[in-house]
Amino acid sequence: MLDIMIVLGCVSQCLDATTLRRLTRITEAMLSMTGRVTMLGISRWTGPGGSYRTVQRFFGSRLNWCGLQWALIRCHLLDHDDVILVGGDDVMTTKSGKTTYGLDRFFSSIYSKMLPGLCFLCLSLISVKRRTSYPVMMEQHHDGLTNKSAERPKPTSTKNKSSKKKPAKKRGRPKGSRNQNRRAVELSPYLLFVQDTLKRLVKLIGHKIKAIYFVFDGAFGHNNAVQMVRQTGLHLISKLRHDSALYFRYEGPNSGRGKPRKYGKKLNYEDIPETYLKDCSIEKDIETKIYQMTLWHKKFADLLNIVVIVKTNLTTQKVGHVVLFSSDLELSYDLLIDYYQLRFQIEFNFRDAKQHWGLEDFMVVNETPVYNSANLAMFMVNVSQALMHPMRRDWPELSVNDLKTWFRSRKYVIETLKLLPEMPEPIFIEQTISKVAQLGRINHRVDPI
Repeated sequence: MLDIMIVLGCVSQCLDATTLRRLTRITEAMLSMTGRVTMLGISRWTGPGGSYRTVQRFFGSRLNWCGLQWALIRCHLLDHDDVILVGGDDVMTTKSGKTTYGLDRFFSSIYSKMLPGLCFLCLSLISVKRRTSYPVMMEQHHDGLTNKSAERPKPTSTKNKSSKKKPAKKRGRPKGSRNQNRRAVELSPYLLFVQDTLKRLVKLIGHKIKAIYFVFDGAFGHNNAVQMVRQTGLHLISKLRHDSALYFRYEGPNSGRGKPRKYGKKLNYEDIPETYLKDCSIEKDIETKIYQMTLWHKKFADLLNIVVIVKTNLTTQKVGHVVLFSSDLELSYDLLIDYYQLRFQIEFNFRDAKQHWGLEDFMVVNETPVYNSANLAMFMVNVSQALMHPMRRDWPELSVNDLKTWFRSRKYVIETLKLLPEMPEPIFIEQTISKVAQLGRINHRVDPI
């Protein structure tokens, strides 16, 4: 079992000795504690030298969490021969009251409605080899960046509204209008916020790893998002609407006058040519066909690498399809699908951060403590991954609950042995910890033969 000091030794270059000592004590407490992860709860498990005031000073300090996350990931979680993706998503935490910094109404996918709370943008490095996401940057939304209700026009009163109807708009383009450059787009405040965070991440990792693709959900299925990502030097992988109007490239003869014709036949999702079929399989009466083609979208500046996944229920004959796309025209269909599926690993990070590391529990209200609480929760996600990776050789089904049980048992055993006149041998302590850790385990450990 790795010692927590060995895992956190790589971040010593980013912290002074006092802050590192506080971080170590808080990390050990969070790995051992039960109940809600608040400053008061942490202080009860830190032991000597970890009073509530000490914990409060740590949360009140401005820390370079990006550097801490990157140092931990680079030292313990990345392989040289791995393929790394950059993934992003928003996470919302519900909060009550009126004074918490950044408090607003955000959409919660869990409750399917707008709720008061805080919203954070998380950017992660996704390992294709290990099939795991490692959060790096956690930035808080502010000024209603994702508050869609704030962008809706306010309803106007109809009391003084005249009965005269407005003249009908003429058909065709307005006189004097010019073609718009779809690459020179005006980014929304939210896209500018994502772009700034993404640029800082690319600068942070530098030349240590070569990230090519940025994976986001269907919210980035539009031209402005593609241009925003391309300006950072990455390719975008995302999803389009199921009814997106896509067109083949026109390959017929031109009249010789004017601009050459650009758009050909419109894609019919119910009758896709078999020449674009890449794979077909049947599993449990569900037929899956995968098509790949290069198509135009009239609102996008460039050609798109389109992958259409069509699923047919052979029993009921119901048909459904999903449209994925990438700005990289050379990316194969199987990698495009695999990379987009790996985006969901970020959701597991959010689950662990809320369930085990206090992302939903913190009760601070000021800007710096809120920022530190959210980033500490994501930092603990990476710490737990670094601790569990070597243990999975003998414990393949190890979970976060098992890890916390091990540390809690270790704390109980050590505190009990301190009452003895003399401390026993280290091998006896390890055997006792392993025996006590079995009391609350979920998965069984495979002992080597």
